[in-house]
Amino acid sequence: MRVSRMTLALGVVVAILGVAACGGDDDESAPTDTGTTTETTTATGTTLQASVGPGFDISLTGSDGAAVTTLAAGEYTIEVDDQSDIHNFHLTGPGVDEDSGVSETGTSTWTVTLEAGAYHFQCDPHAGSMNGDFDVTG
Repeated sequence: MRVSRMTLALGVVVAILGVAACGGDDDESAPTDTGTTTETTTATGTTLQASVGPGFDISLTGSDGAAVTTLAAGEYTIEVDDQSDIHNFHLTGPGVDEDSGVSETGTSTWTVTLEAGAYHFQCDPHAGSMNGDFDVTG
């Protein structure tokens, strides 16, 4: 009987340590998604992925899957995946004003020439919470 209690106690300790190890550090916990882009990365490649919906998510990522915050000036292909008829992906900036349409869904491909400056993307009906920004240099 003593061996069984010791085995049980050891099992409980191992389980507690396992759960504690999965918790991680508060600094590494995932933030609540606000729909905005906050990572700093310079995208590589000339094809970008834009996504909006089906929930209240909007994003623009590079070929590496990282959120776009900085791009070099030039021509880009943007593949837009609009997954909801209550959202749109609207990109604006110097010389660019592209919109997937609120009631539209599906995929579309845009070819845009990005010049140096600040760019903004948003879902027009939910612009206060579904938006992001990036800069184009050079």
